Amino acid sequence: MAKSMTLLWGAGSPPCWRVMITLEEKKLQGYKHKLLSFEEGEHKSKEVLHINPRGQLPAFRHGDNILNESTAACLYLENQFKSQGNKLIPDNPAEQALMYQRMMEGLLLTDKLNSVIYYEWFVPEEERHDSAVKRNREALAAELQLWEGYLQMVAAGSYLAGPFSLADVIVFPNIAYAFRFGLSVERYPKLGKYYSLLKDRPSIKASWPPHWLDGPHGYDILKDL
Repeated sequence: MAKSMTLLWGAGSPPCWRVMITLEEKKLQGYKHKLLSFEEGEHKSKEVLHINPRGQLPAFRHGDNILNESTAACLYLENQFKSQGNKLIPDNPAEQALMYQRMMEGLLLTDKLNSVIYYEWFVPEEERHDSAVKRNREALAAELQLWEGYLQMVAAGSYLAGPFSLADVIVFPNIAYAFRFGLSVERYPKLGKYYSLLKDRPSIKASWPPHWLDGPHGYDILKDL
């Protein structure tokens, strides 16, 4: 079944990583995949645009079915292969409700991370405004404190919604991304513990961004947050 799947992806992209973690969890190894370079603009290539007219990654196809939004792809894979691999949507109604809530909130975290990191990367220095930088950083700090609070309520060694679930699939790449960009473990100890709990999970290790293998830290944009 995995041979009928194709994934075009970019290393270090949390949306791409989510899909790859889900494929590993569902034991769908053997799918076709191609690593593309954001720096070289390969995500705007005809190959990608044929699958994803937005020119974004991931671009995922299963047979004739195309899903380019990472959360949609993860939900699709879990629902199509419920009995295969690890169950990623709990049956317990309370756990399932919490899972969906944290999944959707994980997308807000992605947006707020991007507002800080991409502003510094892509907005020319002469066009930046101190007020925008301050506003974006304060919004991200408040968001991260929310997640510190959520994890405060989680039992030691547990995941975001009880058992490992799609909530963790969606959120963990964001947390790893934040630490990659210099987030302080001392200031966010619960996030640090959550990162340590999951970083060696087989599905996460198997899909770890290849250019991160030399070490988890690559930038210092978030070091003072």
